[in-house]
Amino acid sequence: MRLALVLTSVAVAVGLTTAPATALATGDDTIGAPGVGDPYYPLDGNGGFDVAHYDLRLNYQPDTDELWGTTTIRATTTQRLSRFNLDFLLTPSSVRVNGAPAGFVSSDDGELVVTPARTLGAGRPMTVTVTYRDHPDRYQRYGEDPWRPDGDAILIARQPHMAPWWYPSNDHPSDKATYDIAMTVPDGLEVVSTGLPVATTPRPDGRTRWHWRSTHPQGTYQTGLVIDDFDVETSTTPSGLPVINAYATDAANQETARAVLGRTPEFIAFLESRFGPYPFESTGAVLATQNAALEVQTRPFINQIVFGEDSLLDPVVVMVHEYAHMWFGNSVSMRDWRDFWLSEGFATYAEWLWLEDTGESTAQAQAKRRYDQYPADHAIWQVPVAEPGRFDGPSIGAVYYRGGMVLHALRVEVGDDTFLTILRDWARSRAGGYGDTAEFTAHAERIAGRDLSAVWDAWLYSTGKPPAPPAGPAGT
Repeated sequence: MRLALVLTSVAVAVGLTTAPATALATGDDTIGAPGVGDPYYPLDGNGGFDVAHYDLRLNYQPDTDELWGTTTIRATTTQRLSRFNLDFLLTPSSVRVNGAPAGFVSSDDGELVVTPARTLGAGRPMTVTVTYRDHPDRYQRYGEDPWRPDGDAILIARQPHMAPWWYPSNDHPSDKATYDIAMTVPDGLEVVSTGLPVATTPRPDGRTRWHWRSTHPQGTYQTGLVIDDFDVETSTTPSGLPVINAYATDAANQETARAVLGRTPEFIAFLESRFGPYPFESTGAVLATQNAALEVQTRPFINQIVFGEDSLLDPVVVMVHEYAHMWFGNSVSMRDWRDFWLSEGFATYAEWLWLEDTGESTAQAQAKRRYDQYPADHAIWQVPVAEPGRFDGPSIGAVYYRGGMVLHALRVEVGDDTFLTILRDWARSRAGGYGDTAEFTAHAERIAGRDLSAVWDAWLYSTGKPPAPPAGPAGT
């Protein structure tokens, strides 16, 4: 997500052997923990199971803001379970575990506590089906209220939290799963989500069911859906990757948006040249009338204001940033919210690489510009990039701009070839999984073949403004 656009604001790691976040202790080894122990959001996620797949079969009625249907979760238990939690704010009418009715209690803090009819064994498949009908705009969590309808339209995507307002989940970046998302809405509206469309099914009651499928693991905060009247354009990249761009018909700045989003194959080709093959089954973007720019997996949602004449942002650079998240943040996610710079710092640096490639600037100039922008007593220098705090205040600038400076300092230290090898191998080796700061620094040192403590100490773990910006030979 772009800093200037913030308007609101444990799974199997595929192919990895690293452990997920440590769950909160419950005192009973058959009770799943209420959270995975994230240092910033302790109740995010849940202990006792790993989710493999979400199947959402939902209905939405805009004029009453009513959401109803079922979510089915396929998971594997990681311990014996007599009770477990899901992150969910709405009130269910029923919960079934492995086909049998289960007890459940909804708590005020967004925890749905489920008691199966019988204790589940460890390492066993588990299917949980939750049926519900409710009004999501009634609820808040962590002081957030991201469910915001706008007439018939609604954009369901926010960071760091959105899932608990529309489906029960293990809501943490470290738990990734595949998705089937089917939403039925009144005729005249369309539904756009992640992955690829499966089917569009008219119904006899004047409603239409839209079904999307994501076949690559994605986190809950990277999962989005938008309901509006859209003009959808499809194409392919030269390599055959499907491109799906959706334009809300009442959005402003259509001409500019279409010109910029029409360059999607060019942006993807550039990023592949730096970071390796595109990691998902489709690409494209959504021109929306709500929210900010957000890196929804496969299909970033971009607010109409980005493309306006009065925008302070370059829409091309915004798109490079959001598409870079497909590699860093989406394919390779962070282990917990403390590691957010591994997403935003990397996407920021992708902007600088683009500007360098097009001859508009250099990464060196961009790093110096951000360094010079903030005086030594500015709050951005008062938190370490590796420990920035919750996603607000000075932490935002730290993970974006100082995160980019960390990477530029690393590039200066190891040279261009080694630097790009570090980024490509991080994206390749952890595709579909996640990592943390300690793992990235160890990875960089392994590729570089030497200790890089001077870089980490000065730019990643320290507070206070370094005496000079990261600087190297001309061109870097």
